[in-house]
Amino acid sequence: MLTIDWKPNKTSSIPLYKQIIDYIKRKIANGDWIIGSKLPTQRELAKAFRVNRSTIVEALDELKAEGLIEGKSTKGTIIVNNTWSLLASISPPNWQDYIEGGVHRPNLETIQLINKLEFEPNMIRLGTGELSPDLFPNERMKKVFKNLSEKVHSLGYLEPKGLQHLREIISQYLKKYGIHASPASILITSGGLQALQLISIGILQPGSTIFVEKPSYIKSLHVFESTGMKLTGLSMDRGGIKPSEIKRNNKNTTLLYTIPTFHNPTSIVMPEDRREKILKICEKERLPIIEDDVYRELWLDEMPPLPLKTKDKNGTVLYLGSTSKTLAPGFRIGWLVGPEPVVERLGDIKMQTDYGSSSLSQWAIAEWIESGLYEENLLEVREKLKLRRQIALNALEKNFSDIALWEKPKGGFYIWLTLKEKISMNKLFHMAWRKRILINPGYMYDFSNNQSLRISYAYASLKDLEKGLEKLSIIIRELIKEK
Repeated sequence: MLTIDWKPNKTSSIPLYKQIIDYIKRKIANGDWIIGSKLPTQRELAKAFRVNRSTIVEALDELKAEGLIEGKSTKGTIIVNNTWSLLASISPPNWQDYIEGGVHRPNLETIQLINKLEFEPNMIRLGTGELSPDLFPNERMKKVFKNLSEKVHSLGYLEPKGLQHLREIISQYLKKYGIHASPASILITSGGLQALQLISIGILQPGSTIFVEKPSYIKSLHVFESTGMKLTGLSMDRGGIKPSEIKRNNKNTTLLYTIPTFHNPTSIVMPEDRREKILKICEKERLPIIEDDVYRELWLDEMPPLPLKTKDKNGTVLYLGSTSKTLAPGFRIGWLVGPEPVVERLGDIKMQTDYGSSSLSQWAIAEWIESGLYEENLLEVREKLKLRRQIALNALEKNFSDIALWEKPKGGFYIWLTLKEKISMNKLFHMAWRKRILINPGYMYDFSNNQSLRISYAYASLKDLEKGLEKLSIIIRELIKEK
């Protein structure tokens, strides 16, 4: 998706369409916009440049006449030449062919748009899976970095598994959840997502089948598919994955990926007896498990059941944790706990890809946990999330009680909102963002279209949370009336 970072000067003597032509030519000439790239639609260009659509038509007609762009009936308007190739009669590399031939699959268009729109001003973000800037622990952060300035005297490369001191601290910390892991069986990663990427390229073969919940956060990414894996969705009930699904489907499956605690996107918590059944089945079937537990510490009513990893006596479970949801995603620190040979293998691959996660971030997280500030901050975060959850639930009761269904989450960030009547969720997404409301439609996480939304009460301000949900309900009602 091409980015427009400029507006024409409406006070200039140069006509607006000429200014737009010059801008597009510069982007093409500089190589920012490459041959094969698709231009935004006329409507999108008019909105981006803040001009009339007729001005855009005039600019595009001249660029077509000069041979720089061409209208394709099915593909829209495409850049077909640059100024150098026109002058020199030399065809430059077609980078679009390289891009489309790359191994890693592109995100869904909706997700690409969300990633871009999240940084636009005055956007109410109702789907963002991140703690609000209002919850950023400024004073505690100052303490941590003040202490670090007196302790850390070098920020060189670290060993493949990560900072030994941090792994020792995490080893001790995990004991509170019944996980007994030596520092040698812990790998520090750049967030939980990198752990999944390392697993996909380090210990799985192309063609492997990965079991995931249906819906699942991992379906919104292509971390497994881009390395040749196939995802198979398993049905859920209120207790999470149905154990019978694993028995029935396990033929050539290689691995199970699950978020049993405050599941993303549904917030379901798998009860203890279900966890025991899942673990027993996987042990019997020799099916490894990736347990993604990044939301565990964000319980709001009562502590959830202990992790699957707690009862793992055979090295079946690869356990993932992170500070991205509980503290700040910008640290980019997560961890993987597993059998030492697996950790050694993944640590070796990590060194080949990035030479280790940020040493500054690793020292900082070590200080956060060791000083007790991490748990102190968690208590405050839970209280504030509890308030945010209640405000979101009140707004839903007021605006959605007759048009949607939902359940009160026991923790995490999300409310899984399911509409009672069928509407176009893609149309809802576009109508909402044009009203400056950004939502995460449920089809991003599922294997087929659904009528759900992932509503986050963690990010938007309290005022925006109420206002955004009210406006969203109005848009949904408009779409229902159009049916």
